[in-house]
Amino acid sequence: MVRPLRVINIVGLTPALLGEHTPQLLRLVDEGFLAQLEGVFPALTCTAQASMLTGTYPERHGIVANGWYSREHAEVLFWKQANQLVAGEKVWERARAIVPGFSCAQLFWWFNMYASVDYSVTLRPIYPADGRKIPALYSNPPDLYKSYQSRLGAFPMFNFWGPQADIRSSQWIADCARLEFDDHRPGLQLVYLPHLDYNLQRLGPDDPAIWQDVAQIDRVAGELIDQATQGGADVLVVSEYGIEPASGVVNINQHLRRHGLLQVRETLGWELLDAGASRAFAVADHQVAHVYLREQHDISRVADLLGALPGVAQVLNTRDQSKWRIAHQRSGDLVVVAEPGYWFTYYYWLEEERAPDFARTVDIHRKPGYDPVELFIDPDIRLPKVRLALKLLRKQLGFRTLMDVIPLKPQLVKGTHGRPAASPQLGPLLIGSRRDLARDRYLMVEVKDLILRHFV
Repeated sequence: MVRPLRVINIVGLTPALLGEHTPQLLRLVDEGFLAQLEGVFPALTCTAQASMLTGTYPERHGIVANGWYSREHAEVLFWKQANQLVAGEKVWERARAIVPGFSCAQLFWWFNMYASVDYSVTLRPIYPADGRKIPALYSNPPDLYKSYQSRLGAFPMFNFWGPQADIRSSQWIADCARLEFDDHRPGLQLVYLPHLDYNLQRLGPDDPAIWQDVAQIDRVAGELIDQATQGGADVLVVSEYGIEPASGVVNINQHLRRHGLLQVRETLGWELLDAGASRAFAVADHQVAHVYLREQHDISRVADLLGALPGVAQVLNTRDQSKWRIAHQRSGDLVVVAEPGYWFTYYYWLEEERAPDFARTVDIHRKPGYDPVELFIDPDIRLPKVRLALKLLRKQLGFRTLMDVIPLKPQLVKGTHGRPAASPQLGPLLIGSRRDLARDRYLMVEVKDLILRHFV
């Protein structure tokens, strides 16, 4: 009988972070193997996960970033969760076709909703009409998450992302994975641990405090490794990208606006991006920005304009995108890559007082781009913990309250990613428990086949 396989995705883990603070992971390396994992472009969560699970590049599976512009809706769509957005055969679909009795559980990997797996649990907040955001989960079967919350307590959603993001969310996911393994013993279990992503962006990879985070995730991963090996399962540890120090920002949309290409509309005294009316605007995502044009005759002008912008390394046209394996209908007419250390803000307003109300909140769906500043509380707020506690109390009492504690200070961010790794030591990795599958290097798009080789 084929042994089960647990795949643990530790975001931000690189070979450079392995050492005295990772005894559990190094034990797995000693018993199995360590390989370089050559990532895909862009080096982003949704793109990396889709590439691993389908064995294809963004040009095929269509996940060109964590979000993109829908030309049909004239809206930016960010952090969507439906599995149908990912084109191509998923690893569990192929395994089910060739392995009798195969089952799969997917825990908190992205695009989890409506995936054709046997068991799934993922984040799905509730947004009542009164403006509240209530922590909640989605699962298949529908009542599955209730079983885990009854045993583990409520999922700590506010520790999953935002100023309070910390080890508690990854610990809950790991505990959930251990219970799910005992309950169902799936053939393949996919587990997502995001913890390293937080302070690597907040503090930067060179901050000594990072080693505490590394030690914390090593302990959590060790619990999963021990349960798997003691329970007769194999383990595969993967990561999505490495994080490099952030030294500067590129306000790409403000640049386009100053040149008369980006349009806004006024609402209640603030400004909203008017994507459909803009001749050019950017969907910013870490070190990559997809730039969408209304008219193709503007493409040379916009390419030259952005190519001369400080902090921009490359501007990819359609031909270049094909070489980078990202040419897809969802991609921008131009894809802009930042210089090492630089990253793109989504900011499009020219005066802070005209920024929309959601700019100072944690709002991953309403913002037309990724905002790592959501990891911070505004340092200008006096007694921030008291103010945050009072706002949370008002929400719990049912009052409408704007959680406007996020700063508009991109210089606070000290770590970023999205570009190809500068070296193998600073890029993603793969650790496996089976020495017969050992290699020095795997492509990220080979992870699907590697998983299938375990079962065949």
